[in-house]
Amino acid sequence: MQEGVEFSSGEEVKKRRLDEDGSGSSPSLFDASEDLRALLEPLSKEQLVDLLSNAGFQYPAIADDIREVASKDPAHRKLFVRGLAWETSSEALRDVFKQYGEIEEGAVITDKNSGKSRGYGFITFKHMDSAQRALAEPSKFIDGRIAVCNLAVTGTHPPVVTGDLAQRKLFIGSLSYETTTETLISVFSQYGDIEEGSVAYDKVTNKSRGFAFMTFKSVEAAKRALADPNKSIEGRNVVIKLALEGLKEKPSATQMVSQFQPGYAVNPNLAGYARAPMQ
Repeated sequence: MQEGVEFSSGEEVKKRRLDEDGSGSSPSLFDASEDLRALLEPLSKEQLVDLLSNAGFQYPAIADDIREVASKDPAHRKLFVRGLAWETSSEALRDVFKQYGEIEEGAVITDKNSGKSRGYGFITFKHMDSAQRALAEPSKFIDGRIAVCNLAVTGTHPPVVTGDLAQRKLFIGSLSYETTTETLISVFSQYGDIEEGSVAYDKVTNKSRGFAFMTFKSVEAAKRALADPNKSIEGRNVVIKLALEGLKEKPSATQMVSQFQPGYAVNPNLAGYARAPMQ
């Protein structure tokens, strides 16, 4: 053994390794948040998401912090729910969505003059992950109708009907006035999953107008339904065609609007439901 040379014991080597990999008691290499920030800034969004996801999975406290920050903006937690039955109450709406998480606020929107429902509402969850769970299956069966939810920031301004949606949405005419949405769903679900749909009802009388709209989740399902256009439902031979074709056969835009409810605008992208008055 050479003079002046000291060898570390096994315990000393083990301690040094613990200190080096951060498991020991020595000060961290990153004494300031700026040091970590400098390392994080060049990373891509995907890399940052992966890092935070892994950290949150391993450390519940970090997961709680992520949840709190993500939920600060109500835009990430607020849902727009359209296609509601006129009789659906705010309480009924909240009852459907409370299974996904704690609700901060929820209400059906009513006309300020008549007090009657406008056929849509809003649900604001306390946490963003609750909203995400609700959106995992956007179609909800509420009071005999298939309602659809979207994030409010996008749901209140749906895109114009084009492409895929135009090929998935069907118009069903010549219905018996007694035919319900439940009956239609039972008949058309044999062709594929239904995204949304309802019999069109008069807002004042709440009676059927004798036609409906049905939107499938896939173009293939809609094609299967169209392949058998002459169907008999509850004793009536009904007419089935693409919704845009059905609407084109209406005499005029004004008459088309009046078939839904006076003063309300028809947006083909909203399954034929009446919406708020046109400004």
